[in-house]
Amino acid sequence: MIRLDITGRSPIYEQLCREICGEIARGLLVENDRLPAARVLAKDLGINPNTVAKAYGMLERDGIIYSVAGIGCFVSKEKAGAYRWLTEDFRRKTREAFGAGVPKDALLSILEEECSGEVSPQTQGVKNDD
Repeated sequence: MIRLDITGRSPIYEQLCREICGEIARGLLVENDRLPAARVLAKDLGINPNTVAKAYGMLERDGIIYSVAGIGCFVSKEKAGAYRWLTEDFRRKTREAFGAGVPKDALLSILEEECSGEVSPQTQGVKNDD
């Protein structure tokens, strides 16, 4: 299920790319799965079809999806591009936090918590708004 934050700082087309990449990474979308037509997805999400077309174009450029003229867009075989989309956002936010003074140990602790599903006393009160 694709969720977008219309009021967020991140452009809608980038959010859509990340959501599709997330579905690929989680195995909800697999090789050769057909994506909804841009107009259909735009209507379902309440956004402009050009926004969906831009996201699809970026994903195709990065080899994450491919298009067949007159038929539609499909998930490609290669997952590396999907992982790249997802990790770039993580890297950007990590750089912002580190640059703002969050210690490396705190960032590593958060990463370990997220990977294990546990919450440490060090970051228990930290809220993730994104």
